[in-house]
Amino acid sequence: MVDTRHGPSIEDRLAALGLTLPQVPKPVGMFQLGRIEGNLLFLSGQGPVLPDGRLATGKVGRDATAEEARIHAMRTGLALLAAARQFLGGFDRMAGVTKVLGFVNAVEDFDHHPFVIDGCSELFHQVLGPSGQHARSAIGVASLPGQITVEIEAIFRLTDANL
Repeated sequence: MVDTRHGPSIEDRLAALGLTLPQVPKPVGMFQLGRIEGNLLFLSGQGPVLPDGRLATGKVGRDATAEEARIHAMRTGLALLAAARQFLGGFDRMAGVTKVLGFVNAVEDFDHHPFVIDGCSELFHQVLGPSGQHARSAIGVASLPGQITVEIEAIFRLTDANL
Protein backbone atom coordinates (compact mmCIF):
# COMPACT_ATOMS: atom_id res chain seq x y z
CA MET A 1 0.00 0.00 0.00
CA VAL A 2 1.20 3.53 -0.72
CA ASP A 3 1.37 4.85 2.83
CA THR A 4 1.53 8.63 2.80
CA ARG A 5 1.01 8.97 6.56
CA HIS A 6 4.70 8.33 7.27
CA GLY A 7 6.29 9.89 4.23
CA PRO A 8 5.78 12.15 1.28
CA SER A 9 2.56 11.89 -0.70
CA ILE A 10 2.53 10.93 -4.36
CA GLU A 11 2.11 14.61 -5.21
CA ASP A 12 5.11 15.46 -2.99
CA ARG A 13 7.26 12.77 -4.64
CA LEU A 14 6.34 14.03 -8.10
CA ALA A 15 7.24 17.59 -7.09
CA ALA A 16 10.54 16.44 -5.54
CA LEU A 17 11.38 14.76 -8.85
CA GLY A 18 10.49 17.96 -10.72
CA LEU A 19 7.59 16.24 -12.50
CA THR A 20 4.10 17.50 -13.22
CA LEU A 21 1.16 15.47 -14.41
CA PRO A 22 -0.21 16.29 -17.86
CA GLN A 23 -3.80 16.93 -18.85
CA VAL A 24 -5.55 13.62 -19.48
CA PRO A 25 -6.49 13.24 -23.15
CA LYS A 26 -10.12 12.34 -23.78
CA PRO A 27 -10.70 8.77 -24.96
CA VAL A 28 -10.82 8.50 -28.74
CA GLY A 29 -13.45 5.85 -29.33
CA MET A 30 -16.15 3.97 -27.48
CA PHE A 31 -14.35 3.19 -24.24
CA GLN A 32 -13.89 4.64 -20.78
CA LEU A 33 -10.79 6.14 -19.18
CA GLY A 34 -10.89 3.34 -16.63
CA ARG A 35 -13.00 0.85 -14.78
CA ILE A 36 -12.96 -0.45 -11.22
CA GLU A 37 -13.50 -4.16 -10.64
CA GLY A 38 -13.19 -5.22 -7.01
CA ASN A 39 -10.08 -3.53 -5.63
CA LEU A 40 -8.47 -3.05 -9.07
CA LEU A 41 -8.50 0.01 -11.31
CA PHE A 42 -8.02 -0.93 -14.97
CA LEU A 43 -6.83 2.10 -16.92
CA SER A 44 -7.17 2.34 -20.68
CA GLY A 45 -4.00 2.81 -22.68
CA GLN A 46 -2.34 6.21 -22.59
CA GLY A 47 0.28 7.75 -24.84
CA PRO A 48 3.34 9.94 -24.31
CA VAL A 49 2.09 13.44 -23.52
CA LEU A 50 4.97 15.89 -23.99
CA PRO A 51 5.35 18.99 -21.77
CA ASP A 52 3.72 21.15 -24.47
CA GLY A 53 0.65 18.86 -24.56
CA ARG A 54 1.44 17.19 -27.88
CA LEU A 55 1.85 13.43 -28.18
CA ALA A 56 5.27 12.01 -29.13
CA THR A 57 4.98 10.32 -32.51
CA GLY A 58 7.14 8.26 -34.82
CA LYS A 59 8.53 4.82 -35.36
CA VAL A 60 11.08 3.73 -32.73
CA GLY A 61 14.27 2.66 -34.45
CA ARG A 62 13.70 5.08 -37.31
CA ASP A 63 12.21 8.37 -36.06
CA ALA A 64 13.06 7.98 -32.37
CA THR A 65 15.89 6.21 -30.59
CA ALA A 66 15.34 3.64 -27.86
CA GLU A 67 16.54 6.25 -25.33
CA GLU A 68 14.03 8.83 -26.61
CA ALA A 69 11.25 6.23 -26.54
CA ARG A 70 12.20 5.34 -22.95
CA ILE A 71 11.56 8.99 -22.02
CA HIS A 72 8.27 8.76 -23.93
CA ALA A 73 7.36 5.71 -21.80
CA MET A 74 8.12 7.74 -18.67
CA ARG A 75 5.87 10.53 -20.00
CA THR A 76 3.20 7.89 -20.60
CA GLY A 77 3.58 6.77 -16.98
CA LEU A 78 2.85 10.36 -15.94
CA ALA A 79 -0.26 10.29 -18.14
CA LEU A 80 -1.36 7.07 -16.43
CA LEU A 81 -0.89 8.62 -12.99
CA ALA A 82 -2.86 11.67 -14.15
CA ALA A 83 -5.63 9.39 -15.44
CA ALA A 84 -5.71 7.49 -12.13
CA ARG A 85 -5.89 10.74 -10.15
CA GLN A 86 -8.69 12.06 -12.37
CA PHE A 87 -10.66 8.81 -12.27
CA LEU A 88 -10.31 8.37 -8.49
CA GLY A 89 -10.54 12.05 -7.56
CA GLY A 90 -7.05 11.92 -6.02
CA PHE A 91 -4.45 9.40 -4.93
CA ASP A 92 -5.86 8.50 -1.48
CA ARG A 93 -7.21 5.12 -2.61
CA MET A 94 -4.15 4.06 -4.60
CA ALA A 95 -2.36 1.11 -3.03
CA GLY A 96 0.09 0.28 -5.83
CA VAL A 97 0.62 -1.04 -9.33
CA THR A 98 -0.29 -4.62 -10.22
CA LYS A 99 0.38 -4.90 -13.97
CA VAL A 100 1.72 -2.81 -16.85
CA LEU A 101 1.32 -3.65 -20.54
CA GLY A 102 3.45 -1.60 -22.90
CA PHE A 103 3.33 -1.37 -26.68
CA VAL A 104 6.22 0.08 -28.70
CA ASN A 105 5.59 1.36 -32.24
CA ALA A 106 8.87 0.04 -33.64
CA VAL A 107 10.62 -0.96 -36.82
CA GLU A 108 10.49 -4.67 -37.59
CA ASP A 109 13.95 -5.58 -36.28
CA PHE A 110 13.77 -3.49 -33.06
CA ASP A 111 14.20 -5.69 -29.98
CA HIS A 112 14.66 -3.33 -27.01
CA HIS A 113 10.99 -3.17 -25.99
CA PRO A 114 11.70 -3.95 -22.30
CA PHE A 115 14.33 -1.16 -22.20
CA VAL A 116 11.78 1.33 -23.58
CA ILE A 117 8.92 0.37 -21.23
CA ASP A 118 11.34 0.50 -18.28
CA GLY A 119 10.87 4.29 -18.51
CA CYS A 120 7.34 3.83 -17.15
CA SER A 121 8.31 1.09 -14.69
CA GLU A 122 11.12 3.17 -13.21
CA LEU A 123 8.79 6.16 -12.83
CA PHE A 124 6.30 4.04 -10.90
CA HIS A 125 9.08 2.76 -8.64
CA GLN A 126 10.36 6.31 -8.01
CA VAL A 127 6.93 7.73 -7.27
CA LEU A 128 5.28 4.80 -5.47
CA GLY A 129 8.28 3.13 -3.85
CA PRO A 130 7.91 -0.63 -3.23
CA SER A 131 4.20 -0.36 -4.15
CA GLY A 132 5.30 0.57 -7.65
CA GLN A 133 6.70 -2.91 -8.33
CA HIS A 134 4.55 -4.76 -10.85
CA ALA A 135 4.22 -7.54 -13.38
CA ARG A 136 4.78 -6.35 -16.93
CA SER A 137 4.73 -7.19 -20.61
CA ALA A 138 6.45 -5.13 -23.32
CA ILE A 139 5.80 -5.83 -26.97
CA GLY A 140 6.46 -4.26 -30.35
CA VAL A 141 3.69 -3.38 -32.79
CA ALA A 142 3.53 -2.22 -36.41
CA SER A 143 1.60 0.95 -35.54
CA LEU A 144 -0.28 2.74 -32.78
CA PRO A 145 -3.14 5.28 -32.89
CA GLY A 146 -1.93 8.64 -34.18
CA GLN A 147 1.47 7.04 -34.79
CA ILE A 148 2.44 7.57 -31.13
CA THR A 149 5.73 5.96 -30.14
CA VAL A 150 4.39 4.05 -27.13
CA GLU A 151 1.07 3.17 -25.53
CA ILE A 152 0.83 1.76 -22.04
CA GLU A 153 -2.06 0.50 -19.96
CA ALA A 154 -1.95 -0.26 -16.25
CA ILE A 155 -3.82 -2.00 -13.49
CA PHE A 156 -3.61 -0.33 -10.06
CA ARG A 157 -4.50 -1.85 -6.68
CA LEU A 158 -6.89 0.17 -4.53
CA THR A 159 -7.46 0.33 -0.80
CA ASP A 160 -10.76 -0.93 0.61
CA ALA A 161 -12.10 2.60 1.12
CA ASN A 162 -15.15 3.52 -0.96
CA LEU A 163 -15.27 0.34 -3.05
